[in-house]
Amino acid sequence: MKHLFFFRWLTFPFRYAFSKIKKKIGKLDRLRLEVFLVIGNGSQVFLKGRVMEAYRQSRPSEKKSALQNILATIRRYAGSSVPDANVKVQWGSYGVQLTADSEGIFESFLHLSDLDEPHPKSIRLSLVPEEGLVPEKPWVDRKIQQIVEPSPRALISDIDDTVIISKATNLGEKLWLSVSKNAYTRRPFPGVSEFYQLLTRDGEFPVFYVSSSDWNLFDLIRDFLRFRNIPLGPILLKDRHVNLRNIWKSGGGNHDHKLEKIRFLMEFFPEQQFLLIGDSGQHDPELYAEVIREFPGRVEAVFIRRVRKEDPAREEKLNRLLPPHKVAWVKTTREALYHAKTYLTLS
Repeated sequence: MKHLFFFRWLTFPFRYAFSKIKKKIGKLDRLRLEVFLVIGNGSQVFLKGRVMEAYRQSRPSEKKSALQNILATIRRYAGSSVPDANVKVQWGSYGVQLTADSEGIFESFLHLSDLDEPHPKSIRLSLVPEEGLVPEKPWVDRKIQQIVEPSPRALISDIDDTVIISKATNLGEKLWLSVSKNAYTRRPFPGVSEFYQLLTRDGEFPVFYVSSSDWNLFDLIRDFLRFRNIPLGPILLKDRHVNLRNIWKSGGGNHDHKLEKIRFLMEFFPEQQFLLIGDSGQHDPELYAEVIREFPGRVEAVFIRRVRKEDPAREEKLNRLLPPHKVAWVKTTREALYHAKTYLTLS
């Protein structure tokens, strides 16, 4: 597997140059602005998105065959990101221009504290006119997801093998689930919807999803949550670009980016307490322990789904950092529900 990673690293200058040439000679297809995050804390708005060649994607359905889902996956990963495209962002009477990086990703903090007008509830994005760039739509509007005052509770949750059955510890099963299923045929763990509805008071409290999956899966995860009646919230995924050559790497590799994104949420909402939910299959317990050490008093409780057999030494490291009953190692969502109803203030 390492030689494929090395191949992608080695060929990056050529792929980047090819995208630039296509852009220069006007051979790019229509371009799509994909907006991933627009979240605000009252004084700032954080925006993140991507510029890429538009592709047609069929709507997910429970009736789709494995072959149809595989073809949809190919379309999802075959699209090319567009480097160095310029994006205009407008909020109220203010605006700024951003430039996408080598993977087509753009992000920025928009400062609202100095505005001379009421804070906006939405922003508008559009591609800056340039030869060879033809937008799919003239502009894209997105509502700002604001948390101005601390909520009684906010959740930060992993996705793979925490919410959705992913078999992340088995490369073959994970890859097959990823390519042969869609948002309507991927399965959640039993009881997950009830558990998250309980913790968020039927979606009243905010929830943030942090995963090692890549941004190509953003729409699948969003549609999955909506279809399974699991509370929606901002989705923070891994920035590294994944395409058809290295699709097997989606969800794998180093997970330090998850710690970085949780740190970002802790710092962006400095007065908010969080409840952390993850699984033991990868590094969630260790990452969450580090979060508790760095942000004392900010973590209300932790739920860890046991994917493998018990590991007393590993579990004790996390158990020492919070009061008794504030760390729950559970095998099933039923256990998690019992623990939440018994030890957490849910009213």
